Amino acid sequence: MAAQRVFPLSCVVQQYAWGKMGSNSEVARLLASSDPLAQISEDKPYAEELAETLHLQAPQHYPDANHKPEMAIALTPFQGLCGFRPVEEIVTFLTKVPEFQFLIGDNAATQLKQSLSRDSQAVAFALRSCFSHLMKSEKKVVVEQLNLLVKRISQQVAAGNNMEDIYGELLLQLHQQYPGDIGCFAIYFLNLLTLKPGEAMFLEANVPHAYLKGDCVECMACSDNTVRAGLTPKFIDVPTLCEMLSYIPSPSQDRLFPPAWSQEDPYLSIYDPPVPDFTVMKMEVPGSVTEYRVLALDSASILLMVQGTVTASTRTAQATISLKRGGVLFIGANESVSLKLMLPEDLLMFRACCLL
Repeated sequence: MAAQRVFPLSCVVQQYAWGKMGSNSEVARLLASSDPLAQISEDKPYAEELAETLHLQAPQHYPDANHKPEMAIALTPFQGLCGFRPVEEIVTFLTKVPEFQFLIGDNAATQLKQSLSRDSQAVAFALRSCFSHLMKSEKKVVVEQLNLLVKRISQQVAAGNNMEDIYGELLLQLHQQYPGDIGCFAIYFLNLLTLKPGEAMFLEANVPHAYLKGDCVECMACSDNTVRAGLTPKFIDVPTLCEMLSYIPSPSQDRLFPPAWSQEDPYLSIYDPPVPDFTVMKMEVPGSVTEYRVLALDSASILLMVQGTVTASTRTAQATISLKRGGVLFIGANESVSLKLMLPEDLLMFRACCLL
């Protein structure tokens, strides 16, 4: 008997500490919708679920030799840090946030200011020096300076003053979630992006980033390698992070990754990043459409149903497949799938693939 080429997948969720609690998490809601036996615990979080050298040196933390570019597409208003800010912005924060300047040190801060009139190599060298000084600061000193900053912002906010020029509200939120964490100061180094639903950011390998708030669909290369230095309960490797990062500053808008609209399908938009590892397709089909055909591709793909209820059929399948919110479908190469809408509601689907 021929092997199945289109079939549903049973998925599991991760309960990372940064996930949203219980049914507040979109991940939990998708799981509950797709699996009637799933039980959601309201007191638990639900989340998603240099490479070769790192793998050889510490395989327990970097279990493969692959790079890890990734993309995040917002499902809700979504906030994240991504890539180094323009140096001018960092220098402004050094002036406005003395606690930040203290951890960087006068020499490194001066070097960064002087690099503004020099070439990109000098900028990268100075930026690396500043970031490394911060990340390698003694824990005790970091906690002291962070507490001073939190106290100062709290007092100003209580007095009715606006502290958004130094991201006061965000700093307080991060400190509440990760008290004493050096990553709280990362907001002064990295671009802060706020995405609307459907907007995306693409992260090349070695670009520093952190997801802060909101729900997204994330796709990445096949790798378990993540080097962390803050805002996480997981393994932290500061020396490796400082060594491997891409110290190329750029404006926040450069990190946005707009999709292209398909010429064949009016309901299809394509997020095709400049790496061969993956492409993400988003399909938004109005409920007035009774049947929708998922186009055949020359690679296998995975389809995630975020909204809607359909039955799926193919020319090779012996029976239809029911698919609803939270359901996941594996689609073999060169297979098209016909989706029949069971309810007059809009469909929202994402498909991960490789465009060969």
